[in-house]
Amino acid sequence: MVAALALLGQVGGLGAIASMVFVATVTAVSLVIADRRAEVEQDAAASSALAPAAEAPPYSALINALPDPILVISALERDDLTGRRYIFANSAARELFRIEAGEGLLVSVMRDPQLLEAVDLALFEARDAEAVYETGGAQSRVLRAFVRPIGLALDGAHLALLSLRDETELRQVERTRVDFLANASHELRTPLASLAGFIETLRGHAKGDEGARERFLGIMQAQAERMNRLIDDLMSLSRIELHEHVAPSDRVDLCGVVADVVDAASPLAAERGVKLQVQPPSDAEALVIGARDQLVQVVQNLVDNALKYSSMGHVVTITIGTGQSAEACTAAIRLEASRLSLLTPDHSSDTYAFVRVRDQGPGIEREHLPRLTERFYRVEGQKSGERSGTGLGLAIVKHIINRHRGGLAVESVRGDGSIFTVYLPETAAGSGRPAQRRESVMEM
Repeated sequence: MVAALALLGQVGGLGAIASMVFVATVTAVSLVIADRRAEVEQDAAASSALAPAAEAPPYSALINALPDPILVISALERDDLTGRRYIFANSAARELFRIEAGEGLLVSVMRDPQLLEAVDLALFEARDAEAVYETGGAQSRVLRAFVRPIGLALDGAHLALLSLRDETELRQVERTRVDFLANASHELRTPLASLAGFIETLRGHAKGDEGARERFLGIMQAQAERMNRLIDDLMSLSRIELHEHVAPSDRVDLCGVVADVVDAASPLAAERGVKLQVQPPSDAEALVIGARDQLVQVVQNLVDNALKYSSMGHVVTITIGTGQSAEACTAAIRLEASRLSLLTPDHSSDTYAFVRVRDQGPGIEREHLPRLTERFYRVEGQKSGERSGTGLGLAIVKHIINRHRGGLAVESVRGDGSIFTVYLPETAAGSGRPAQRRESVMEM
């Protein structure tokens, strides 16, 4: 405990809460990995050393209950890179690094050079060290690692305590602020310049021209509406990115989501002479783990895009399926089509439910597919029109699906339309757990 209090002074800069957690952790680990050398020196000391060892189970439970990932690392020699092992990992660490064994090689669970260097400083130079660790993958997390030396083991191995604090949300807030300012200033400049030009014209030589005034005011209104849509989409994308690392937990029926979108889009489809056709699943429901409002936004964006590029007499088909693997959801529907997975989930679920939106529009050339989910990217030749978008729709779709731990794929044939497929982890009725795999035939 005295050693723990001394360490408390060293980590005072981390804040009172972090210090208390660290002291409790060091104390607990010290009891779990107690130095038995005192047993050899004298029997009296051995008796006192065995007493706290009996308390290992409750302290072990305490460490496992901590929300921050914590590992105890052991190493004998500096030059032996394969000799660095983790000898304890709490529940949060096992989940983060996907650890199954109670102990093992350190390089089997982490390979970040900066993090490994910080571990070495604590192990062999008895110095506190810090590093930033990014998990990578579709659902990337940013964590700050704190490594502290905790003495020697019985066999003379050096021991260090590694704890990680999740800073993903803090980084996301800063990144969102910077991206929003950069994107807003760039994309709003064009409509603002247009508005300023028309205002100057109306105040000048067109001041008394009633026909020009009405025409210019109509254009100005369209530009103002474009700016409003752009700001709404930017704000929506910023909110989604901010909480993208936090997976939703509600159960949502995709059949109900599609029904709501079709009801809302039907007047526009009728106005354009386009038919909306829904192909429901064989099951009564298509239950997924998600946030309903965001899933409505996903389907709405895909249906809006399909309508935007559809002509009189075309059909937009919305297919809902259940009980599929990720491979089945992204399998080819038309052999001659260009296909690309725009987002692949890090962890495969047992089964997925999917929504597939197919149009009969002009299709998309192969070279454009990889950039479809980039912010403000528009396919050349499709940037204008009566329903020109902001270029953020598919970026929003991708980030929402990423938050839902799902996938997004596109298939297109130039001159014969496009197919967008989103697939999400399925959940069994009446539970919040992913459904067990069941065999079924994917609807084409």
